Amino acid sequence: MTKPTRIDPSDLLAVGDLLSDEERLIRDTVRRFTEERIRPHIGDWFERGVFPARELAPELGALGVLGMHLDGYGCAGADAVAYGVACMELEAADSGLRSFVSVQGSLAMRSIHAFGSEEQKRRWLPGMAAGELIGCFGLTEPDFGSDPANMRTRAVRKGGEGGDWVLSGSKMWITNGSIADVAVVWAQTEEGVRGFLVERGTRGLTATDVPGKLSLRASVTSELAFDDVVLPADAVLPGVVGLRGPLSSLNEARYGILWGTVGAGRDCYTAALDYAKSRIQFDRPIAGFQLTQQKLVEMMLEVEKAYLVALRIGRLKEQGAARPPHISFGKLNNVRTALEIARSARTVLGANGITTEYPVLRHANNLESVLTYEGTSEIHTLVLGEAITGESAYH
Repeated sequence: MTKPTRIDPSDLLAVGDLLSDEERLIRDTVRRFTEERIRPHIGDWFERGVFPARELAPELGALGVLGMHLDGYGCAGADAVAYGVACMELEAADSGLRSFVSVQGSLAMRSIHAFGSEEQKRRWLPGMAAGELIGCFGLTEPDFGSDPANMRTRAVRKGGEGGDWVLSGSKMWITNGSIADVAVVWAQTEEGVRGFLVERGTRGLTATDVPGKLSLRASVTSELAFDDVVLPADAVLPGVVGLRGPLSSLNEARYGILWGTVGAGRDCYTAALDYAKSRIQFDRPIAGFQLTQQKLVEMMLEVEKAYLVALRIGRLKEQGAARPPHISFGKLNNVRTALEIARSARTVLGANGITTEYPVLRHANNLESVLTYEGTSEIHTLVLGEAITGESAYH
Protein backbone atom coordinates (compact mmCIF):
# COMPACT_ATOMS: atom_id res chain seq x y z
CA MET A 1 0.00 0.00 0.00
CA THR A 2 1.42 3.37 -1.01
CA LYS A 3 1.25 6.49 1.08
CA PRO A 4 -0.80 9.36 -0.35
CA THR A 5 1.51 12.09 -1.60
CA ARG A 6 -1.10 14.81 -2.02
CA ILE A 7 -4.68 15.66 -1.25
CA ASP A 8 -6.94 14.49 -4.07
CA PRO A 9 -10.31 16.27 -3.79
CA SER A 10 -12.02 13.37 -5.56
CA ASP A 11 -10.60 10.83 -3.06
CA LEU A 12 -9.47 12.73 0.00
CA LEU A 13 -8.86 9.63 2.12
CA ALA A 14 -6.86 8.04 -0.72
CA VAL A 15 -9.09 4.96 -0.63
CA GLY A 16 -7.73 4.15 -4.07
CA ASP A 17 -4.36 3.43 -2.46
CA LEU A 18 -5.97 0.41 -0.80
CA LEU A 19 -6.40 -1.16 -4.23
CA SER A 20 -3.85 -3.49 -5.75
CA ASP A 21 -1.81 -2.43 -8.76
CA GLU A 22 -3.97 -4.61 -11.00
CA GLU A 23 -7.18 -3.13 -9.58
CA ARG A 24 -5.91 0.41 -10.15
CA LEU A 25 -4.94 -0.50 -13.71
CA ILE A 26 -8.46 -1.80 -14.39
CA ARG A 27 -9.98 1.30 -12.78
CA ASP A 28 -7.86 3.64 -14.87
CA THR A 29 -8.37 1.67 -18.10
CA VAL A 30 -12.16 1.70 -17.76
CA ARG A 31 -12.10 5.39 -16.78
CA ARG A 32 -10.07 6.23 -19.87
CA PHE A 33 -12.51 4.29 -22.05
CA THR A 34 -15.50 6.18 -20.66
CA GLU A 35 -13.72 9.54 -21.01
CA GLU A 36 -12.96 8.89 -24.67
CA ARG A 37 -15.93 6.85 -25.81
CA ILE A 38 -18.92 7.60 -23.58
CA ARG A 39 -18.76 11.07 -22.03
CA PRO A 40 -18.68 13.03 -25.30
CA HIS A 41 -21.98 11.42 -26.34
CA ILE A 42 -23.91 10.39 -23.23
CA GLY A 43 -25.84 13.64 -22.81
CA ASP A 44 -27.12 13.38 -26.38
CA TRP A 45 -27.96 9.68 -26.00
CA PHE A 46 -29.87 10.42 -22.81
CA GLU A 47 -31.77 13.31 -24.39
CA ARG A 48 -32.71 11.23 -27.44
CA GLY A 49 -33.44 8.11 -25.39
CA VAL A 50 -31.04 5.85 -27.27
CA PHE A 51 -28.20 3.50 -26.35
CA PRO A 52 -26.00 2.14 -29.18
CA ALA A 53 -25.62 -1.27 -27.59
CA ARG A 54 -24.74 -3.18 -30.75
CA GLU A 55 -21.95 -0.70 -31.46
CA LEU A 56 -20.62 -0.56 -27.91
CA ALA A 57 -20.90 -4.24 -26.94
CA PRO A 58 -17.83 -5.41 -28.94
CA GLU A 59 -15.83 -2.50 -27.53
CA LEU A 60 -16.85 -3.44 -23.99
CA GLY A 61 -15.95 -7.02 -24.81
CA ALA A 62 -12.51 -5.96 -25.99
CA LEU A 63 -12.17 -3.93 -22.80
CA GLY A 64 -12.76 -7.16 -20.90
CA VAL A 65 -15.64 -6.06 -18.67
CA LEU A 66 -18.39 -8.39 -19.93
CA GLY A 67 -18.58 -11.25 -17.45
CA MET A 68 -15.15 -10.22 -16.21
CA HIS A 69 -15.68 -11.85 -12.79
CA LEU A 70 -16.45 -15.26 -14.32
CA ASP A 71 -13.85 -17.93 -15.12
CA GLY A 72 -13.24 -19.50 -18.50
CA TYR A 73 -15.21 -19.32 -21.77
CA GLY A 74 -13.45 -16.08 -22.74
CA CYS A 75 -14.07 -14.40 -19.37
CA ALA A 76 -11.28 -12.66 -17.46
CA GLY A 77 -11.76 -14.30 -14.05
CA ALA A 78 -11.13 -11.00 -12.25
CA ASP A 79 -11.50 -10.69 -8.49
CA ALA A 80 -14.48 -9.03 -6.84
CA VAL A 81 -12.88 -5.65 -6.20
CA ALA A 82 -11.52 -5.45 -9.74
CA TYR A 83 -15.05 -5.99 -11.03
CA GLY A 84 -16.29 -3.44 -8.53
CA VAL A 85 -13.94 -0.65 -9.61
CA ALA A 86 -14.89 -1.32 -13.23
CA CYS A 87 -18.56 -0.86 -12.29
CA MET A 88 -17.65 2.32 -10.40
CA GLU A 89 -16.07 3.86 -13.49
CA LEU A 90 -18.82 2.68 -15.83
CA GLU A 91 -21.55 4.24 -13.69
CA ALA A 92 -19.56 7.42 -13.23
CA ALA A 93 -20.25 7.83 -16.95
CA ASP A 94 -23.88 6.69 -16.79
CA SER A 95 -26.03 4.18 -14.93
CA GLY A 96 -27.32 2.87 -18.26
CA LEU A 97 -23.82 1.85 -19.29
CA ARG A 98 -23.19 0.00 -16.03
CA SER A 99 -26.65 -1.57 -16.26
CA PHE A 100 -25.84 -2.98 -19.68
CA VAL A 101 -22.63 -4.53 -18.37
CA SER A 102 -24.30 -5.81 -15.18
CA VAL A 103 -27.21 -7.45 -16.99
CA GLN A 104 -24.91 -9.01 -19.56
CA GLY A 105 -22.37 -10.34 -17.08
CA SER A 106 -23.91 -10.66 -13.63
CA LEU A 107 -27.39 -11.74 -14.66
CA ALA A 108 -27.48 -13.40 -18.09
CA MET A 109 -23.92 -14.76 -18.33
CA ARG A 110 -23.67 -15.62 -14.65
CA SER A 111 -26.90 -17.64 -14.79
CA ILE A 112 -25.61 -19.66 -17.73
CA HIS A 113 -22.16 -20.01 -16.14
CA ALA A 114 -23.54 -21.17 -12.78
CA PHE A 115 -26.48 -23.31 -13.88
CA GLY A 116 -26.09 -24.10 -17.57
CA SER A 117 -24.96 -27.30 -19.23
CA GLU A 118 -21.51 -27.47 -20.76
CA GLU A 119 -23.10 -27.23 -24.18
CA GLN A 120 -25.02 -24.10 -23.18
CA LYS A 121 -21.90 -22.50 -21.76
CA ARG A 122 -19.90 -23.16 -24.92
CA ARG A 123 -22.77 -22.01 -27.11
CA TRP A 124 -23.30 -18.64 -25.44
CA LEU A 125 -20.59 -17.46 -23.08
CA PRO A 126 -17.64 -16.82 -25.42
CA GLY A 127 -19.77 -14.70 -27.74
CA MET A 128 -21.32 -12.82 -24.84
CA ALA A 129 -17.90 -12.14 -23.29
CA ALA A 130 -16.74 -10.73 -26.62
CA GLY A 131 -19.85 -8.58 -27.00
CA GLU A 132 -20.84 -10.41 -30.17
CA LEU A 133 -24.00 -11.71 -28.47
CA ILE A 134 -26.23 -9.79 -26.06
CA GLY A 135 -28.23 -11.31 -23.22
CA CYS A 136 -31.06 -10.26 -20.94
CA PHE A 137 -32.60 -11.62 -17.74
CA GLY A 138 -36.34 -12.07 -17.32
CA LEU A 139 -37.57 -12.34 -13.73
CA THR A 140 -39.68 -9.25 -12.93
CA GLU A 141 -43.28 -9.31 -14.13
CA PRO A 142 -45.87 -6.53 -14.52
CA ASP A 143 -47.55 -7.58 -11.25
CA PHE A 144 -44.66 -9.22 -9.41
CA GLY A 145 -41.40 -7.42 -8.72
CA SER A 146 -40.43 -7.81 -5.07
CA ASP A 147 -42.40 -11.07 -4.80
CA PRO A 148 -41.03 -13.30 -7.60
CA ALA A 149 -42.21 -16.48 -5.88
CA ASN A 150 -45.71 -15.68 -7.17
CA MET A 151 -44.68 -15.13 -10.79
CA ARG A 152 -47.31 -16.06 -13.35
CA THR A 153 -45.04 -17.01 -16.23
CA ARG A 154 -45.25 -20.80 -16.59
CA ALA A 155 -43.55 -23.52 -18.55
CA VAL A 156 -45.16 -26.95 -19.04
CA ARG A 157 -43.74 -30.05 -20.65
CA LYS A 158 -45.20 -31.15 -23.94
CA GLY A 159 -45.10 -34.89 -24.36
CA GLY A 160 -43.75 -35.86 -20.96
CA GLU A 161 -40.17 -36.28 -19.73
CA GLY A 162 -37.63 -35.22 -22.35
CA GLY A 163 -40.24 -33.40 -24.43
CA ASP A 164 -40.43 -29.77 -25.47
CA TRP A 165 -41.47 -26.99 -23.10
CA VAL A 166 -44.27 -24.50 -23.74
CA LEU A 167 -43.61 -21.10 -22.15
CA SER A 168 -46.40 -18.58 -21.49
CA GLY A 169 -46.49 -15.25 -19.66
CA SER A 170 -44.68 -11.92 -19.65
CA LYS A 171 -41.74 -10.10 -18.09
CA MET A 172 -41.42 -6.36 -17.49
CA TRP A 173 -38.61 -3.81 -17.07
CA ILE A 174 -36.12 -6.04 -18.85
CA THR A 175 -32.83 -4.28 -19.64
CA ASN A 176 -31.55 -5.24 -23.13
CA GLY A 177 -34.84 -7.06 -23.76
CA SER A 178 -35.55 -6.02 -27.35
CA ILE A 179 -31.94 -6.32 -28.51
CA ALA A 180 -30.99 -9.56 -26.76
CA ASP A 181 -29.83 -12.59 -28.71
CA VAL A 182 -30.77 -14.76 -25.75
CA ALA A 183 -33.10 -14.19 -22.80
CA VAL A 184 -32.65 -16.05 -19.53
CA VAL A 185 -36.29 -16.41 -18.49
CA TRP A 186 -37.48 -17.74 -15.13
CA ALA A 187 -40.82 -19.51 -15.00
CA GLN A 188 -42.94 -21.68 -12.75
CA THR A 189 -42.93 -25.40 -13.56
CA GLU A 190 -44.32 -28.47 -11.81
CA GLU A 191 -40.86 -28.95 -10.29
CA GLY A 192 -40.50 -25.34 -9.12
CA VAL A 193 -38.98 -22.23 -10.69
CA ARG A 194 -36.70 -23.09 -13.64
CA GLY A 195 -34.56 -21.00 -15.97
CA PHE A 196 -34.93 -21.19 -19.76
CA LEU A 197 -32.82 -19.88 -22.63
CA VAL A 198 -35.06 -18.23 -25.21
CA GLU A 199 -33.31 -17.27 -28.43
CA ARG A 200 -34.07 -14.12 -30.40
CA GLY A 201 -36.59 -14.77 -33.16
CA THR A 202 -38.27 -17.71 -31.44
CA ARG A 203 -41.90 -17.93 -32.56
CA GLY A 204 -44.29 -16.50 -29.97
CA LEU A 205 -41.70 -14.20 -28.38
CA THR A 206 -42.31 -10.47 -28.69
CA ALA A 207 -40.31 -7.63 -27.17
CA THR A 208 -41.64 -4.09 -26.85
CA ASP A 209 -39.62 -1.19 -25.50
CA VAL A 210 -41.07 0.77 -22.59
CA PRO A 211 -42.04 4.27 -23.80
CA GLY A 212 -41.91 7.59 -21.97
CA LYS A 213 -39.02 6.89 -19.59
CA LEU A 214 -37.69 9.85 -17.61
CA SER A 215 -34.90 7.73 -16.11
CA LEU A 216 -32.26 5.41 -17.62
CA ARG A 217 -33.01 6.93 -20.99
CA ALA A 218 -29.64 5.77 -22.36
CA SER A 219 -30.65 2.16 -21.78
CA VAL A 220 -32.91 -0.35 -23.52
CA THR A 221 -35.85 -1.32 -21.28
CA SER A 222 -38.45 -3.74 -22.59
CA GLU A 223 -41.45 -5.92 -21.93
CA LEU A 224 -41.16 -9.54 -23.06
CA ALA A 225 -44.27 -11.55 -23.91
CA PHE A 226 -44.37 -15.33 -24.41
CA ASP A 227 -47.36 -16.62 -26.34
CA ASP A 228 -47.09 -20.41 -26.08
CA VAL A 229 -43.41 -20.30 -26.98
CA VAL A 230 -42.20 -23.84 -27.77
CA LEU A 231 -38.70 -24.54 -26.47
CA PRO A 232 -36.62 -27.69 -26.91
CA ALA A 233 -35.90 -29.84 -23.88
CA ASP A 234 -32.31 -28.60 -23.77
CA ALA A 235 -33.41 -24.95 -23.41
CA VAL A 236 -33.78 -25.39 -19.64
CA LEU A 237 -30.87 -24.55 -17.32
CA PRO A 238 -30.23 -27.95 -15.72
CA GLY A 239 -28.24 -26.82 -12.69
CA VAL A 240 -30.89 -25.31 -10.44
CA VAL A 241 -34.53 -25.57 -9.38
CA GLY A 242 -36.16 -22.88 -7.27
CA LEU A 243 -35.63 -19.18 -6.59
CA ARG A 244 -32.06 -19.77 -5.46
CA GLY A 245 -31.12 -19.57 -9.14
CA PRO A 246 -32.37 -16.11 -10.06
CA LEU A 247 -31.81 -14.63 -6.61
CA SER A 248 -28.15 -15.67 -6.52
CA SER A 249 -27.59 -13.94 -9.86
CA LEU A 250 -29.45 -10.87 -8.61
CA ASN A 251 -27.06 -10.75 -5.68
CA GLU A 252 -24.16 -10.56 -8.14
CA ALA A 253 -25.84 -7.66 -9.94
CA ARG A 254 -26.54 -5.87 -6.67
CA TYR A 255 -22.87 -6.13 -5.83
CA GLY A 256 -22.04 -4.27 -9.04
CA ILE A 257 -24.61 -1.62 -8.16
CA LEU A 258 -23.14 -0.88 -4.73
CA TRP A 259 -19.87 -0.09 -6.49
CA GLY A 260 -21.43 1.66 -9.47
CA THR A 261 -23.30 4.20 -7.39
CA VAL A 262 -20.02 5.28 -5.77
CA GLY A 263 -18.99 6.36 -9.26
CA ALA A 264 -22.25 8.20 -9.90
CA GLY A 265 -21.98 10.02 -6.58
CA ARG A 266 -18.35 10.90 -7.18
CA ASP A 267 -19.14 12.24 -10.65
CA CYS A 268 -21.85 14.52 -9.26
CA TYR A 269 -19.58 15.75 -6.46
CA THR A 270 -16.63 16.51 -8.74
CA ALA A 271 -18.90 18.26 -11.26
CA ALA A 272 -20.22 20.48 -8.47
CA LEU A 273 -16.71 21.11 -7.14
CA ASP A 274 -15.32 22.12 -10.54
CA TYR A 275 -18.31 24.34 -11.20
CA ALA A 276 -18.09 26.00 -7.79
CA LYS A 277 -14.44 26.91 -8.36
CA SER A 278 -15.18 28.58 -11.70
CA ARG A 279 -18.60 30.16 -11.11
CA ILE A 280 -18.21 33.80 -10.09
CA GLN A 281 -20.86 35.55 -8.02
CA PHE A 282 -20.39 38.71 -5.93
CA ASP A 283 -16.88 39.02 -7.41
CA ARG A 284 -15.61 35.67 -6.16
CA PRO A 285 -15.97 31.95 -6.92
CA ILE A 286 -18.96 30.44 -5.14
CA ALA A 287 -16.53 27.82 -3.77
CA GLY A 288 -15.40 30.56 -1.40
CA PHE A 289 -18.80 30.84 0.30
CA GLN A 290 -19.46 28.90 3.48
CA LEU A 291 -22.79 27.41 2.45
CA THR A 292 -21.32 26.07 -0.79
CA GLN A 293 -18.32 24.63 1.03
CA GLN A 294 -20.64 22.87 3.45
CA LYS A 295 -22.48 21.21 0.56
CA LEU A 296 -19.22 20.15 -1.10
CA VAL A 297 -17.77 18.77 2.12
CA GLU A 298 -20.92 16.78 2.87
CA MET A 299 -20.84 15.31 -0.63
CA MET A 300 -17.16 14.41 -0.30
CA LEU A 301 -17.72 12.73 3.07
CA GLU A 302 -20.52 10.58 1.69
CA VAL A 303 -18.60 9.57 -1.43
CA GLU A 304 -15.64 8.42 0.64
CA LYS A 305 -17.80 6.52 3.12
CA ALA A 306 -19.65 4.75 0.29
CA TYR A 307 -16.29 3.89 -1.32
CA LEU A 308 -15.09 2.32 1.93
CA VAL A 309 -18.33 0.35 2.28
CA ALA A 310 -17.93 -1.00 -1.25
CA LEU A 311 -14.30 -1.91 -0.71
CA ARG A 312 -15.04 -3.72 2.57
CA ILE A 313 -17.83 -5.76 0.98
CA GLY A 314 -15.60 -6.51 -1.98
CA ARG A 315 -12.86 -7.88 0.24
CA LEU A 316 -15.43 -9.99 2.10
CA LYS A 317 -16.63 -11.33 -1.24
CA GLU A 318 -13.10 -12.28 -2.23
CA GLN A 319 -12.77 -14.20 1.03
CA GLY A 320 -16.05 -16.03 0.39
CA ALA A 321 -17.50 -14.31 3.46
CA ALA A 322 -19.98 -11.90 1.87
CA ARG A 323 -23.59 -12.80 2.67
CA PRO A 324 -26.85 -11.35 1.25
CA PRO A 325 -27.21 -8.88 4.17
CA HIS A 326 -23.78 -7.46 3.34
CA ILE A 327 -24.87 -6.87 -0.25
CA SER A 328 -28.16 -5.34 0.94
CA PHE A 329 -26.20 -3.02 3.27
CA GLY A 330 -24.14 -1.75 0.35
CA LYS A 331 -27.01 -1.45 -2.10
CA LEU A 332 -29.29 0.34 0.36
CA ASN A 333 -26.66 2.74 1.67
CA ASN A 334 -24.74 3.56 -1.48
CA VAL A 335 -27.69 4.11 -3.81
CA ARG A 336 -29.42 6.33 -1.27
CA THR A 337 -26.17 8.22 -0.69
CA ALA A 338 -25.54 8.78 -4.40
CA LEU A 339 -29.06 10.08 -4.94
CA GLU A 340 -28.70 12.63 -2.14
CA ILE A 341 -25.33 13.74 -3.52
CA ALA A 342 -26.86 14.22 -6.97
CA ARG A 343 -29.67 16.36 -5.57
CA SER A 344 -27.25 18.50 -3.55
CA ALA A 345 -24.86 18.88 -6.47
CA ARG A 346 -27.71 20.15 -8.64
CA THR A 347 -28.28 23.02 -6.21
CA VAL A 348 -24.62 24.05 -6.48
CA LEU A 349 -24.94 24.22 -10.25
CA GLY A 350 -28.15 26.22 -10.05
CA ALA A 351 -30.13 26.36 -13.29
CA ASN A 352 -27.18 24.94 -15.21
CA GLY A 353 -27.67 21.73 -13.27
CA ILE A 354 -30.85 20.83 -15.14
CA THR A 355 -29.16 20.62 -18.55
CA THR A 356 -27.44 17.68 -20.21
CA GLU A 357 -24.27 19.78 -20.38
CA TYR A 358 -23.66 18.68 -16.80
CA PRO A 359 -24.19 15.13 -15.49
CA VAL A 360 -25.92 15.71 -12.17
CA LEU A 361 -29.63 15.69 -13.04
CA ARG A 362 -29.05 12.85 -15.50
CA HIS A 363 -27.46 10.89 -12.65
CA ALA A 364 -30.27 11.89 -10.29
CA ASN A 365 -32.91 10.68 -12.73
CA ASN A 366 -31.04 7.44 -13.36
CA LEU A 367 -30.54 6.79 -9.66
CA GLU A 368 -34.29 6.91 -9.11
CA SER A 369 -34.41 3.68 -11.14
CA VAL A 370 -31.35 2.20 -9.47
CA LEU A 371 -33.03 2.85 -6.12
CA THR A 372 -35.86 0.55 -7.19
CA TYR A 373 -34.37 -2.19 -9.35
CA GLU A 374 -32.47 -5.22 -8.04
CA GLY A 375 -34.40 -4.89 -4.78
CA THR A 376 -36.22 -1.81 -3.53
CA SER A 377 -35.06 0.11 -0.47
CA GLU A 378 -37.95 -1.45 1.42
CA ILE A 379 -36.86 -4.99 0.58
CA HIS A 380 -33.23 -4.37 1.50
CA THR A 381 -34.38 -2.78 4.74
CA LEU A 382 -36.30 -5.97 5.56
CA VAL A 383 -33.30 -8.14 4.66
CA LEU A 384 -31.19 -6.15 7.12
CA GLY A 385 -33.99 -6.09 9.68
CA GLU A 386 -34.16 -9.86 9.66
CA ALA A 387 -30.36 -10.10 9.85
CA ILE A 388 -30.16 -8.03 13.03
CA THR A 389 -33.36 -9.22 14.78
CA GLY A 390 -33.75 -12.78 13.55
CA GLU A 391 -37.38 -12.00 12.68
CA SER A 392 -38.76 -12.06 9.15
CA ALA A 393 -41.16 -9.19 8.40
CA TYR A 394 -42.02 -9.99 4.78
CA HIS A 395 -45.48 -11.39 5.48
